[in-house]
Amino acid sequence: MSNDKVYIHELINIIGTGRARYMHHMTANWCPTARAERNQDCYGVWGTVGSTGRWPEVVNMWELDGWDGLAANFDHELSHAGLQDPSLAEWWGVAASLRSGGIDRIVVPAPWAPPIAELLASGAGGRVYAHEIISVAPGGADQLLDRAAEIGRPAAGELGVGLLGGFRTAMGDDHEAILVWSFPDWPSWTAFEQAWSAGGAMAGWGAELRRLDARWQRTLMIDAPLAPLRTGRQPQIEDRRPLDEL
Repeated sequence: MSNDKVYIHELINIIGTGRARYMHHMTANWCPTARAERNQDCYGVWGTVGSTGRWPEVVNMWELDGWDGLAANFDHELSHAGLQDPSLAEWWGVAASLRSGGIDRIVVPAPWAPPIAELLASGAGGRVYAHEIISVAPGGADQLLDRAAEIGRPAAGELGVGLLGGFRTAMGDDHEAILVWSFPDWPSWTAFEQAWSAGGAMAGWGAELRRLDARWQRTLMIDAPLAPLRTGRQPQIEDRRPLDEL
């Protein structure tokens, strides 16, 4: 298995109570345009569970056709005097009223991590997700992702938990990886968390992370209503509706 896609991973700071409106604006009002003009698919849009991380926050992931696709995306966006696609001026204006900034990464998938089309075809997804950002020694991200597939994924599978994807942060010293876990329900998440203790299903993976001198933080996320892993398809133009209805 291999995955030659490249991804944009975003952590978005939401203003006040605008998270639901922002998630709809991203999925219904942006995704169809991005797919038509940039060949960019939505991998996921999630709201962070505030009790487990920063709040209010949205996590976005966008899938592009490799490095050439990413370059074409940047060229489409930035080949204008204002460094912004003029056709999106109104969209950006609304988005700016709902968010105060954030931080993006370019990430490259592990060979075992399927692209979004394959995940949808297999019926992947969950009721709740966990998102981990893991730091290791420079140059160690690929090894960590390999070990996640060899040790972490089968261990989680014993609990009915899926490892949807694993990604290495690009444009740096390869010290950072991202894992996305999926849970069919809340009890499976609580079983997963408790299984990291000695004798639990995840204890071996925890020991391997410590052997790699990894540092990690896990936060929970919930799918946006129109996110593809929830609906089984990419958002469509007909999904659009006025933001004041949300």
